[in-house]
Amino acid sequence: MMKLFDAHCHLQDPRIINKTPELIKTAQDSGVLHFAVNGVSEQDWFSVKQLSVTYPSVLPSFGLHPWYVAERSPNWLKTLKEYFDSTPSAAVGEIGLDKGSQGKKIDFSQQVEVLRKQLELAKELNKPASVHCVRAYGDLLELMKSVGPFPAGVVLHSYLGSAEMVPEFSKLGAYFSFSGFLMSLKANKAKKMLKMVSSDRMLLETDAPDALPKSNIDSLFFVEGDTSLDNEVHGQTSTSSSTSDSSAANPSQVLTDASMLPKDTLNHPANIHNVLDYVASMLEITKEELAELSYQNAVRLFSYEGSKLLQK
Repeated sequence: MMKLFDAHCHLQDPRIINKTPELIKTAQDSGVLHFAVNGVSEQDWFSVKQLSVTYPSVLPSFGLHPWYVAERSPNWLKTLKEYFDSTPSAAVGEIGLDKGSQGKKIDFSQQVEVLRKQLELAKELNKPASVHCVRAYGDLLELMKSVGPFPAGVVLHSYLGSAEMVPEFSKLGAYFSFSGFLMSLKANKAKKMLKMVSSDRMLLETDAPDALPKSNIDSLFFVEGDTSLDNEVHGQTSTSSSTSDSSAANPSQVLTDASMLPKDTLNHPANIHNVLDYVASMLEITKEELAELSYQNAVRLFSYEGSKLLQK
C-alpha cells in the first residue's frame, strides 16, 4: 500500500471533530499515516493539542489564521508561545495573508503584523510554518524576504500562486502543498506551475473538511452525516449500486462529479488520493512515484526537534 502524509488539515474543525475517530481510521486504512492538523485561533488550539495527545498520527500546529486576526486577545502571542512551550511536538500554523472575499473584512496591515510575528517565532523556534495565502502572494513574498530565509521550511498550503514565483519562494525555504483547490485552476496553468516545483519541495494535503476535490463522485469519500448533502445525494454517494438505481429512476438528477455538489460539502481526509491522482496526471508521473516523494518530503519537513516523527 502507498504511504501518504496529509500535510495540512483541520480535524479539530467543529463540523467534523465528533467524527474524528472514524475519519482517521478510514484515512489510515487507505494509507494515510500522518495528519498535520492546524489550529486557526486561540479558540481551537486546545482541541488541536488534545487530538495530538489522543492520536499518534496527528502532528499539531498552532497559529493565528488571518480570518481571526480581528478577534485576537491582547495576550494572543504570549498564549501561543505557551502552547509551544507545553507542546514541543507542535509546528506553526495556520498563519498567513488574505485579500479574498473573507480576508477583505480584516485590516490588512494587522494581518501583516500578526504574520510577521509568527514567522519570526517559527524562525526562532526552528519549526516549519504552514501559510495560507489568497490573492496576496506578492505581499507574502516580500514579507518572507524581510524575515527569512527559513531553514526549517515554510509550507505554502493549497498553493495557487504563479509558476514564476515558485523559484523565489523556494530560495527562502518554501515547500508547495497541493489540495483539491488545485482543480479550480485552468489545467494548463496548474501544469505549468506544478512543473516549476522541485520534486523535493512538493507536498500533498486535503485541507479537510474544506477543499473537496472536483473528482468523480464514485471515487470520493464522504463524511457520514454531512448535513450539506440532502437524502437523495446521500443515497447516491453511499454505494455505486445506489448510483445505478438513482440513474435509472431519474437520469436528470444524476450527480457525476463533486462540482455538482453543494459548495459546503465536507471533505474527507481520505480524499488525498484524489489529489494524488490529479497532481500525478499533471506531472505525468505515476501515483506511486508522487506518493513516495511527497511522503518523504513531509517526513523530512516535519522531523524537527521535538517532533512526534522522531519519537520512538
